[in-house]
Amino acid sequence: MAKTVRFSRNAANVFFHILTQCNLRCRHCYINPDQHGTQMLGIQTITDWLTLLSRRSPGANLIFLGGEPTLHPDLPSAVRIARQLGYGSITVDTNGYLFHDILNQLTPAEVDVFSFSLDGASAATNDPIRGAGSFEVCTRGIHEAVAKGFKTSLIYTVSHLNLTELAAVPALLAQLKIDHFFIQVIGLRGRSAGCPDKSSQMQVSHDEWQQSVLPVARQVAAQGIPVTYPKVYLYADEVFECAGRVADNYFIFPNGRVYRCPLCEDHPLHSLDFKQGQLIPMPPINETDLFQLEIPEGCVMNKLIQPGNIVYQPDGTPAFKIACCLLKEALFPS
Repeated sequence: MAKTVRFSRNAANVFFHILTQCNLRCRHCYINPDQHGTQMLGIQTITDWLTLLSRRSPGANLIFLGGEPTLHPDLPSAVRIARQLGYGSITVDTNGYLFHDILNQLTPAEVDVFSFSLDGASAATNDPIRGAGSFEVCTRGIHEAVAKGFKTSLIYTVSHLNLTELAAVPALLAQLKIDHFFIQVIGLRGRSAGCPDKSSQMQVSHDEWQQSVLPVARQVAAQGIPVTYPKVYLYADEVFECAGRVADNYFIFPNGRVYRCPLCEDHPLHSLDFKQGQLIPMPPINETDLFQLEIPEGCVMNKLIQPGNIVYQPDGTPAFKIACCLLKEALFPS
C-alpha cells in the first residue's frame, strides 16, 4: 500500500542551485535565467548561505542542484563544508556527465546519494528530451557511481513524451542497480512553460496517472526498490495541506532568491532573499500570502499557474483536488 509522506516541522529540506549553467537543454527544464540568475556562486557565498540555513534549520537535508551542479569546480568543497555544518543528508542531482572527475573527488561517506535523471528507458526516447548521447553517458555514470560504492537514485519526469516507455523502466532500474526510484511530473515552469505543445503533449491526465504511472511504481517496489512520487490528486475524504504553511523547504537560486514553493519559481514571488549576508523576508505580496488562500481546487498556486491540470464537473465543482506538489507518496518493498 502506498504511504503518504506527510509534511513535518521536524525535517527541513534545502534545494540549493549553486549555478544555472548546464551542458544539456532538456525540453522540460525549469530553470529560468531571467528569474534565477546566470551566475556561478563562489565558494565563500555558498559557505555563507549554507551556514545561515544550517542555523535556521539544523540537520536539514541538502540537495545540490543546477543547472548541472558537477559543472561547479568547488562542488567537492561545498559538500565537505555542508557535512561539517551538520546537514542531515547530502544529495547531488546530476544529469550523469559527472564533470570535474567528481566521483574521484568525493567518497560515499561524504555524499549520501548521487541522483541521476533519465527520461526514457532507451536512448530513442530519452535523447530527444534531454540531448543526443545523454542516455549512454548517464547510464555509464550510474555504473561508475555504483562501482565506487555510492548510493544512487534515478529521477524520471513523466510526460506524454515518455509515458509509454515507463513500463520498460523497472528492468532498467534492476540492470543499473538503482537504490531508489523517483517519479516526477512536468511542471509548467521554465522552458516547458513556453512550449506550444505544453497542454497536449507534456502533462499527463488523472486517468493516465492512475492507469500507467501507479502500476509501474507498484512493480518497481515489488522488485525490491523503494519508489517515491507526487501524490498529485487528493481523494474526496482527504484534506488539502500546503507545504508552504506547515513544512520547512527552501529552494535557493544563485541570484539570492529563496522560494518555499517550486511552482512560484517563474515569478518574483519568493518569500526570502539573501542580501548583505542575511536572509531577509520579502514584503507582500509574495508566495507566503498566497499560501493562506483556501479554494475548492486545492493548491492555489496550481490554480493560478497551471489551471489546465484541473478537471471540473458539469456543475462547476472540481472533479479532484490538486495536492500540494511537495506532498509525496512512497512504496517500499514488502
